[in-house]
Amino acid sequence: MIERDELIKIGRFNKPHGVKGELSFTFTDDVFDRTDCPYIVCEIDGIFVPFFIEEYRFKSDTTALLKLEDVDNETEARAFSLLDVYFPKSYYDTTTGQEAPGDYFIGFTVVDNARGELGEIVAVDDTTENVLFEIDYAGRELLVPAVDEFVCEIDEKNRRLYMNIPEGLLDL
Repeated sequence: MIERDELIKIGRFNKPHGVKGELSFTFTDDVFDRTDCPYIVCEIDGIFVPFFIEEYRFKSDTTALLKLEDVDNETEARAFSLLDVYFPKSYYDTTTGQEAPGDYFIGFTVVDNARGELGEIVAVDDTTENVLFEIDYAGRELLVPAVDEFVCEIDEKNRRLYMNIPEGLLDL
């Protein structure tokens, strides 16, 4: 059985593309293109299920059209609409050379919607179930949960992470 801590989220399916089962896929990491891993993972009814990739092609630098095995028409593809897409960490670690997928964000500047620029991510703590960004905030360590719900935008070019951190969380 695949567990959540064995995976990294790499994107989300959008909607079916055409009538032959292709899906529009917005990704934050093209690791599926750089590895020999033949599958991606989606959470279906609380269970992480692997789906084998039949073929894919890029539409842009953040969007691809993906065809999964045994998904052969628009109706079957529609069941995947708005599902998050995950990738096995074991393949990710060996191909990227990073110790942990979260290390990618080290060096990013965190900007909160309400408070403005908070500081730089100096480490990612993934030793617990909840991954935390460690932010150097004027010499003080801030710990902010690294959850999708808080992330508004990732500006990879300028290495800035825009977040909407709930009021009171930074006061702890």
